[in-house]
Amino acid sequence: MTGIIFDIKRFAVHDGPGIRTTVFLKGCPLRCSWCHNPEGIGQTPCNVNRVLKLNGRSFTKEETIGYEISPDKLFAELEKERVFMDESEGGVTFSGGEPLRQPDFLIEILKICKSKGIHTAVDTSFYAKWEKIKVVSAFADLFLVDLKLMDSAAHQHHTGVSNELILDNIRKLTATGASVIIRIPMIPDVTTTNENTTQSISFLQTLNGKIKEIHLLPFHATANEKYRRVGRENPYEQQQSLQKEDIKEIERQYINAGFIVKIGG
Repeated sequence: MTGIIFDIKRFAVHDGPGIRTTVFLKGCPLRCSWCHNPEGIGQTPCNVNRVLKLNGRSFTKEETIGYEISPDKLFAELEKERVFMDESEGGVTFSGGEPLRQPDFLIEILKICKSKGIHTAVDTSFYAKWEKIKVVSAFADLFLVDLKLMDSAAHQHHTGVSNELILDNIRKLTATGASVIIRIPMIPDVTTTNENTTQSISFLQTLNGKIKEIHLLPFHATANEKYRRVGRENPYEQQQSLQKEDIKEIERQYINAGFIVKIGG
């Protein structure tokens, strides 16, 4: 068995507790208009032209995004940072793309990590079949679940899919007692509206206090070069990054509703 990944980020500190290694699995069923990893949307490896500049001259270099790897070989890479994980109570986070897009590969690597005592987190949109999520939950220590938009039509417009499956999966997973952190991308005038904040709080309050934390993720204008590399237009190319103070009022609303809140991952 092999999976397809497109990056391994070492010494990550925003993808779960402690110092972590984050593995980005290729393929995503969503098409979020603000996507920060457009190179991870397609399921298969792809060739792109990258423009490099040296001494005032530009050079074009072809590179491949994504490659196949077996669970054993991936774990060998992950284990290289084991000392940092152990010292910081960190671990490994599987992100994407959408890691649940490759459920069998994800389950196998989670099993290996669990058998070796490494803490694991799955960073997911939760747009997947519950049957696969249920199996994954037996081996994952933590889920980092995106909650983007509560209005179904708005969710469809901005991500390409309805939110009904996502909300249902959140209800089912929290009911099992699994450890869940909800992560809400703060996209100006989309997810940051008062209406979306109010509706999100109302939904989360129905989960009977089973959400560990709420993370508000400020929009960062860092993906422009990625969009150019993959030949896609970035709808948010001119949008400025948000700062912590820009979403303090939204943070206050969640705190007043009784949630533990963190700005950033």
